[in-house]
Amino acid sequence: MGIKANEIFVSDGAQCDISRLQMLLGSNVTVAVQDPSFPAYIDSSVLVGQAGELEEETGKYGNIIYMNCGPENDFFPDLSTIPRTDIIFLCSPNNPTGHAASWQQLKQLVEFAKANGSIIVHDSAYAAYIRDGSPRSIFAIPGAKEVGLSLQVAIEISSFSKFAGFTGVRLGWTVVPEELLYSNGFPVIKDFNRIVCTCFNGASNIAQAGGLACLSTDGYQDLCKVIDYYMENGKILVDGFTSLGWKVYGGKNAPYIWVHFPGMSSWNVFAEILKKTNIVTIPGRGFGPAGEEYIRVSAFGQRQIILEALRRLNSFL
Repeated sequence: MGIKANEIFVSDGAQCDISRLQMLLGSNVTVAVQDPSFPAYIDSSVLVGQAGELEEETGKYGNIIYMNCGPENDFFPDLSTIPRTDIIFLCSPNNPTGHAASWQQLKQLVEFAKANGSIIVHDSAYAAYIRDGSPRSIFAIPGAKEVGLSLQVAIEISSFSKFAGFTGVRLGWTVVPEELLYSNGFPVIKDFNRIVCTCFNGASNIAQAGGLACLSTDGYQDLCKVIDYYMENGKILVDGFTSLGWKVYGGKNAPYIWVHFPGMSSWNVFAEILKKTNIVTIPGRGFGPAGEEYIRVSAFGQRQIILEALRRLNSFL
């Protein structure tokens, strides 16, 4: 059964929650996603029949609104150009760009959703990595939980995978406010609870015990030390790529570095680095059409491996 306490559903991870939310919302809703962003938002839309046909020339699905998020708009969509959709997926800090939405940016998004009767699905899986005071939860923004005349306004998903290394162990949570209503006044939480209880048998006792240990005083202090370690790795990677002459983003509020190779195919960059240095990066194109010309580099790893990777890249580039 789904475990519900004060609007919070314990789950088997954010990716699974995305799929259950898509099942809840159905195939007839319209969806907007950041571009680039975590592929699961689009993949789950395809699975439930929301996405429409794939346009081979653009690499985009016809029924999905792609919100461009690049350096030209500070990695946050220009909402004045975005049409109204039922659902808006936003990942902050973003995977892959590492950008954390500011208070003003999230406030604009909440106001946009309220004006349009949209639901924001806010993925805060990397919130523990934020360093600059950006909001760690959509519910920190005034209006995100207020009752209005129609859809109001946010669901938040998160996971132990990213800040506690639970990838594969499967433990996360979803926050569905009781104030969140369909346009006919019916609470969204009642439908979500039914889907969770039908499709999910609960996170294992071992995973839940591990999660509680992570949230204990000693456990959380140790986790913060590990997070600091990864973020120092990120700084080393940012400095290393910058010294090689490449434009680098991220690494400040998330453990990902987003490196720009102007005019080059991200798959070709990936293949060349792998061939010449035996280093695995991620082609930016895998995160959406706007990821072309970029690669994503992860700061997760041991310090000596990070330093060795930079040594090899320095020889190669």
